[in-house]
Amino acid sequence: MKKQLIICFLSLIVAGTSAFSQDDKSKRASPPAKVTETTSNGVTISIDYSQPSLKGRQLGVDVAPVGQVWRTGANEATVFEISKDVKIDGQPLKAGKYSLYSIPGETGATIIFNKAWKQWGTVYNETEDALRIKVSPSEAPTFTEKMTFLVDKSGTITFRWGNSQADFKVE
Repeated sequence: MKKQLIICFLSLIVAGTSAFSQDDKSKRASPPAKVTETTSNGVTISIDYSQPSLKGRQLGVDVAPVGQVWRTGANEATVFEISKDVKIDGQPLKAGKYSLYSIPGETGATIIFNKAWKQWGTVYNETEDALRIKVSPSEAPTFTEKMTFLVDKSGTITFRWGNSQADFKVE
C-alpha cells in the first residue's frame, strides 16, 4: 500500500510539472497559424507558422530588414510542407518539409526553402537550402496587421503583410 501511494504521488508530481512547463503557444505575442490546402493537381500544401504583428513598425526597416535573411514568421521556423514533388515558379522541389526564410529587397524578395525545418526560426544555415526563388511584391487589396499566408486550389501561395503581398506558384 505504501509503495502504491509513493508511485501515485510521484505520478502526480510528474504530470503537474509537465502540464506547468508546456508553452501555451496561443498566448504568444506572435500566435501560431496554419493553412492547408489540396490543390486541383492533388498536392497538399501546408504552412505552419507564427504571425508577427506590425504594431506600428515599418517593414524592411524595423522588421524583416532589407538585404538580411529573415525567418519569415516568428518563434519556431515556419514549416512549408508538400505531399508530392512539385515545381515552384518552374523550379523543382521534392516532397517533404522545409523551413521558409526570405531576404527582403528594395524591389523584390528571395524566398528560401531550407531542408532544416525542425528548429527555432533564427537558426539558418545556407548550406541546407533546397531552393531559392525570386518574388515581386505588389500592393495588397487591404492592410494586413498580422503576417498571413494564403493558399488557393490553383497552387498559388500568397504572403501578405502590411500593404504588400507576394505570390508564388506550386505546380
